Amino acid sequence: MTSSSAVAFAVATYQGWFPDHASEKVCCFGSLLSNANLSAPCRPQVNQPTPASRGSTRLKRSLAWWNFTFAVPRAINEDETSSRYTFDDLENQRSSDDPHVDLVHPISRSEAGLSRSIEQLVCQSSLLDKLSAVYLHVLASEQWNASRLALCHRNYMTSAANLIHHLAIRSLDIEQLKHDAICTGLLDLGTINSHVLASVTAGIQLCHYASSNSPSAQDNIGLRPHSAESLDKRKNGDFSINALRKRASLNRERLFGTFHDRRTTLIMVTIGMEATQSESLIPDLLNKGTTVFRINCAHGDSSLWSEIIRRVRHNSRALEKPCRILMDLAGPKLRTGRLKPGPCVIKVSPKRDASGEVMVPAQVWLLQKGAWAPHAHVPPDAVLYIDGPELLDRLGPRDVLRFHDARGRERVLKINSKLHATGGHSFLAECPRTAYIHSGAEMHLKGKKGKHLLGRVVDVPASEPFIRLRVGDLLIITRDSSCEREPTGGAHRITCPSGYLFDSVKPGERIYFDDGKIEGVIQGTGHSEVIVSITRAGIRGTKLGSDKSINIPESSIRFQGLTSKDLMDLDFVSSCADMVGVSFVRDVQDIVLLRRELEQRKLDNLGIILKIETESGFKNLPLLLLEAMKGPNPLGVMIARGDLAVECGWEKLAYLQEEILSICGAAHVPVIWATQVLESLVKSGVPTRAEITDVALGRRASCIMLNKGKNLLEAVATLNAILHSTPSKITVQMKHLVLSSHSI
Repeated sequence: MTSSSAVAFAVATYQGWFPDHASEKVCCFGSLLSNANLSAPCRPQVNQPTPASRGSTRLKRSLAWWNFTFAVPRAINEDETSSRYTFDDLENQRSSDDPHVDLVHPISRSEAGLSRSIEQLVCQSSLLDKLSAVYLHVLASEQWNASRLALCHRNYMTSAANLIHHLAIRSLDIEQLKHDAICTGLLDLGTINSHVLASVTAGIQLCHYASSNSPSAQDNIGLRPHSAESLDKRKNGDFSINALRKRASLNRERLFGTFHDRRTTLIMVTIGMEATQSESLIPDLLNKGTTVFRINCAHGDSSLWSEIIRRVRHNSRALEKPCRILMDLAGPKLRTGRLKPGPCVIKVSPKRDASGEVMVPAQVWLLQKGAWAPHAHVPPDAVLYIDGPELLDRLGPRDVLRFHDARGRERVLKINSKLHATGGHSFLAECPRTAYIHSGAEMHLKGKKGKHLLGRVVDVPASEPFIRLRVGDLLIITRDSSCEREPTGGAHRITCPSGYLFDSVKPGERIYFDDGKIEGVIQGTGHSEVIVSITRAGIRGTKLGSDKSINIPESSIRFQGLTSKDLMDLDFVSSCADMVGVSFVRDVQDIVLLRRELEQRKLDNLGIILKIETESGFKNLPLLLLEAMKGPNPLGVMIARGDLAVECGWEKLAYLQEEILSICGAAHVPVIWATQVLESLVKSGVPTRAEITDVALGRRASCIMLNKGKNLLEAVATLNAILHSTPSKITVQMKHLVLSSHSI
C-alpha cells in the first residue's frame, strides 16, 4: 500500500449517520486503510475548535451528538509501520468528577497520535467493547464509501457493501481480538469474509447476553450498540448470513448456470484445434464432468472457433448436459513471434527398454481422408490420413503396408484391426521401428496377382518449431518478422511483435519466457533489438517456441487495456460465447474501457472474467471489482497462476491466491482456479501428490480449469472424482477404524 493511500479517521455520530441507531448515543473511533480511490484522504481546515478536536472534550448524554469526520493523509516519508493499526496502547478514560459524562479521547493532529488514540480506546476494554468498536468501524467505512456503493448495480449492492466491510476489518490488526474470540468459542474473525456484519453482530449479541447480568457490564462505557433491535436489523436483513450466502450462490449461477448433482466446484477445460480432429473428444469431456469450455483467442481464428463452438453446442444438446463457453481475449500480453514452420513430418517410435529392445510397437491410426478419429481409451502414438480409396477398400487385418520414410529408409505398418469411424475407413496399425513419416509418403499393399495398390499420406501438420536455450546462451529479440532459428554469430534470434518490449526494458532487468521456464537478464537494448543472457534453463536446455509468454516484472511497462485485436474478437465473442475473459487487467481504467465497449454492444448478460495475472492487478483487485459491479454483467475472477507467479515471485504465489480467494469471497464473486492443475497427469498420465492436494485446495473455488494435453480425458475423470470426494463420504468409509470401548 502506498504512503498516500492511508487514511485514518475518527467519527462521532448520532442519528444522522446510521438509521439503525437513531435512538443511540454512540462514540466511535475507527481506522480505515484503503486505496486513494477508495476513500480520498483529506484534512479539514478548522478555524474554530470543534468538540471532536478539543482535548478531553466532554460530551453529555443529554446533548445532540456531532457528525464529524477527521482524515489525515500520511506524510510522504512517514514510516510504513503506521499503515496498520493495533489495539495496543489506548486508554479509555472516564471523568472522576462527573460519572454521567463520557470522555472522548483527544485527537492528535499527527497520524501517529491518532492511531494510538484509536487503539488505546479498545485494548483495555472487554471483548464486547472490542467487537462493538469493530462493528462501528465497519459501519463507518460503509458510510465513508457510500458514494462509491451508490454507483454499483442493484445486483451487486449488498455484495459491494460486504466487500467494504471486509476491507475495513482487514485494515485493523485484530490478531489478539481473533484469539480472544476463538478462545471464548464465539467466532473466528478470519473466516467471516462472506458475511462480515452479520457475524460481528452475532458475536456482539452473544457477548451482550453473556455479560448482561454482570455488575461491571452496567458501568463499562464502551463502544457497544445498546439497541438489540437495531442489531437484529443488520443480522436478519439484507446482510444476514443466509441472505449473503444466497447472494453468493446467485452470482455463481448467473455466471456458470445452475450447479447440478450437488456440485460446488465446476470443471473447465481448454480446447483448441484438437477438438475439430476427433468426433468423440467433446462428448467424452461432457460425459466425464466438464461443464465449461475455454477457448483462447490468442490462438486460431474465427473459423476454428466457430467449428469448436458448433460441436460443443451440438453435443451439449444431444447429451442433455448444459455447459458454458468462455473465450479469453488475448490482451496486451507479450509473446514470442512466429518461428518458421518446421517440416510436415511426424515421428513414430516404439517403446523400448533400457537395452534398446522394442517392448511395444508404436500404435498408429490410419484414417481415410475426411474421416473422424474414433474413440479410444488409450490414445495412439500417431494419426495418419490416407488418400487412396481402392487401397482402403481392400485393406484388412494382417495386411502389411510398406513405405519409405522421410530419410529414405524402408518401413512397414502391420494392420491389427479395423475400427469404426464416421466418414470413412479406419484401421489400427503398429510400427515396430522408428519412422519419420511425411506428407506424400506412398503406402504400398501387395494385392492379388502381384498387383500393387497405392495410397498417399496427406495432411501431416508441420512440426512445431523451437529454439533450444541453455544457461549462458545469448538470445537476441528483434522487431523484424523474419527470424532464423539457427544460432547466428553464437546467438539465437527470435521476434516479439509488440513494441512495448523495446520501449520499456533496461539493462540489468530480469526477463522470463514461457511462464518462467526460461529466465534471463537483459544485457543490452536498442531501438529494434534486445540482447538477453540466459541464466536459468533445463540441464539439457529448454525449448522456446512460437507464441510463448514474455514477462518483465521489474519493468515500468504500461500496456493498453484492450488491443485492437481484442475489440474485433469481442464482436465474435458477444455473439457466440457466454463469458469473456479479460487478460492482464491492471487498473480501473481497463474496466472502464471494457464496460464502455459492452454498453455500446448492449451486452448486459455476457459474463466477465477478470484474469488476475500481474502485481498491479492483484493490488487493485478491490477497486477492479467495485468498478465492474457498476454494470449488470455476471462477474468472475480467474487466478492465472502462471503469469502471476512470474510477475510477483514464486514464493508469494500461495499468499496471493489465498488473498484473492478471500477478497472475492467477501465480494461474492466466483473464482476460477487455473494454471498447471494436474499438469503431470495431463501430459504424462501420472499425477504428483502435490497436484492432488492442490486440487483439494482448489475446491474452495467455484471452478477449476484444466489445460489441454494428451491425457486430458483421464485428468477430467480424476478431477471429477476428487471434487466428489466429500468429507462425509470419507467419514463413512473410515467408520470401521473407530475403536469401540470393548477393544481397549
